[in-house]
Amino acid sequence: MNALGEDIVPTLITFFVVFSRVGAMLMLMPALGEAPVPSRVRLAIAMAVCLLIYPVAAAALPTGTLSAPALFLVVIREVLIGLFLGALMRLTMTSLNVAGGIIAYQSGLALAQGFDPTQGTQGAMLSTFLTLLGLTVIFAADLHLLLIQALASSYDLFPVAEAINTSDLADAAVRILASSFALGIQMAAPFIAYGLIFYAGLGLLARLMPQLQVFFIAMPLNILFGFTVLALVLGAIMTLFADYFQSTIEQFVR
Repeated sequence: MNALGEDIVPTLITFFVVFSRVGAMLMLMPALGEAPVPSRVRLAIAMAVCLLIYPVAAAALPTGTLSAPALFLVVIREVLIGLFLGALMRLTMTSLNVAGGIIAYQSGLALAQGFDPTQGTQGAMLSTFLTLLGLTVIFAADLHLLLIQALASSYDLFPVAEAINTSDLADAAVRILASSFALGIQMAAPFIAYGLIFYAGLGLLARLMPQLQVFFIAMPLNILFGFTVLALVLGAIMTLFADYFQSTIEQFVR
């Protein structure tokens, strides 16, 4: 019994250390750690993923017995790494929020506000629609498997026994945030061009026919044309997002 306990206790400690990083990453990671998912379901997913990558992660952990204070520091460090890596991956979803906000303003739907379950904030309905559609694309294209692979590769990028390079993490956060914002502008570019043309035409019409109630007829036309442009470019928008999401997550895969 003592021999059995000597074998089980180190295994349980190792599993707990692995779960500290995996659970923290899944709490913020897109697709697999969304807030609307019940906490018990997310816990079950974290346990399943932890069991899946445990053989890979256990080989990267330092050997030897750790004291209680040292183990506590290791767990805190693993949780911080998991939270930061999960937040970095979460930043990829901000491109859809930026694009949805711009599209809503250009198509006259900015006043249609709703709760965004993925961000936990109030936002334009188009932003919520694009975000939920982006999550669907992630699962449909099996990109969530790439997220699990990034979890396993995180032990190669950030070994347990080494110090955290905060400058590299900060640089990665700035690069991902900047690229997400640029992609959001790129995805909304057709609507920016459409808005300029539409409002320029309204201004010209108002000068030619001052007695016409331009804005009375502009709102329904703006919404109609906005939905038409969205239907034409929605496939291209989701393709751009899927390619960007894949290339971003592949940076964490080794």
